[in-house]
Amino acid sequence: MIWNPEDYAKNSDAQLKWAQELRETLDLQGNKSILDVGCGDGKITADFAKTLPESRVIGVDSSAEMIAYATHTYTTARYPHLTFACVDARSLNFDREFDLCFSNAVLHWVDNHQAFLRGASRALRSGGRLVISCGGKGGAADVLQVFSEVIASKQWNNYFNEFHNPYFFYSDRDYAPWLNETNFKVERLELVPKDMTHLGKEGLASWIRTTWMPFTHCVPETQRNDFIADFVEKYLERFPLDQNGLAHIRMVRLEVNALKL
Repeated sequence: MIWNPEDYAKNSDAQLKWAQELRETLDLQGNKSILDVGCGDGKITADFAKTLPESRVIGVDSSAEMIAYATHTYTTARYPHLTFACVDARSLNFDREFDLCFSNAVLHWVDNHQAFLRGASRALRSGGRLVISCGGKGGAADVLQVFSEVIASKQWNNYFNEFHNPYFFYSDRDYAPWLNETNFKVERLELVPKDMTHLGKEGLASWIRTTWMPFTHCVPETQRNDFIADFVEKYLERFPLDQNGLAHIRMVRLEVNALKL
């Protein structure tokens, strides 16, 4: 799957907001070493580097397109201690180098969270902190339901004969033993409901185009906008815009805050 970094950067304000909310709960002072796993376009990683200008900050992502965009956008001239690298979340190859391993709005794309947790545990120093926020069990249920109806329709079903849902939404009960097995002490582990909003039909369509590519890219490019418009129409029939013209998406985030033993 090939990401469009520019499009993602324009349509990921909610992800940045949630990441900033998480960061504000952390006591980050002085010289820290921070690993941002699944850094995407780099805006969240750069936000760490701006807030902690003397800290070593590394952003990793499996998308070469995202890493190229982040490296070009957030240069070492502006952020001398910030670097980016193309690394899969399941194959972290660091050895006790970091005080914080952070991952926001990424791991629901990853099919092996236990491999990620093993790599995160290796990457952290003793006493280091793991902070995760990703799609959790029950997340985007309304979106997935509407998609299931759209792709079952006669107009689109031929494109989805071999389709498999690519998202991995886990619960706190799933995560507790995995964290224990990888040498983490849990300080916070919970599913948190979130209300995501997008401005009008256009905002909702942009979000679908940007982040639901496993669905939209099953359809030929010449028909993709029609497919997205079909989804938006059906979604808003069921969940109309509010009085301010906002579309609401019921999300659930799995949030983890744990210490490396």
